[in-house]
Amino acid sequence: MFLEIIQILFGGLCVGLASSVTVGPVAVLCIQRTLSKGHLSGIVSGLGVACADTLLAILAFTVYALIKSYIDEYNTIIQICGGAIVVVIGIFIFFQNPVPQIRKNRAGKTHLWQDFASMFGVTLANFVVIIPYILAFFTMFNLDISISTDVPAYEGAALGRMMHNVLVILGFMIGAMIWWVAITSIINIFRKRFRPRHMLTINHVAGIIISVLGLFTLLSTIIK
Repeated sequence: MFLEIIQILFGGLCVGLASSVTVGPVAVLCIQRTLSKGHLSGIVSGLGVACADTLLAILAFTVYALIKSYIDEYNTIIQICGGAIVVVIGIFIFFQNPVPQIRKNRAGKTHLWQDFASMFGVTLANFVVIIPYILAFFTMFNLDISISTDVPAYEGAALGRMMHNVLVILGFMIGAMIWWVAITSIINIFRKRFRPRHMLTINHVAGIIISVLGLFTLLSTIIK
């Protein structure tokens, strides 16, 4: 039971981490605040993004649950498509250049709650882009959203299903928070030596990792 809980949490964590590893406009703002206002501002801004991403993940997870029967029926095709989409996402991240946006942004004086609220709102406003992005990773990792059919009582099955979904979303949030705390902490440690061009390296590494994940999904699905 304990190992099953850890496995479910880890699956959600992987999706949350993979979905967060990109240096887009929202991440640029977090990094800019870390550089100009300090580590705490960067972390709070990142947590605002993580919380908004978690809400969007709940929507994406709901969509995933609704189409899970189709995913099971056409599992091979969907896994190949999901892997291909993730490869494309990785390539896009690799070639994305955040340097102009970093130089353009200027962080003014704000309170921590404003840092959180502004990033939370900006992230939610991009739901049209973010939900398909998260959904692609849910599909790629092929998270199981059903529970064992050996649960005798309907109430028990419903409770088990709800706990399973809660664990996935909790894992997602933990993964997203790990990324934002890690990236802002690294930026803060090297802030005196940090240059905008270093973000290109982060994008290149993130793009390669995500592309490899997608390629692995493609190859493993085809080989099976």
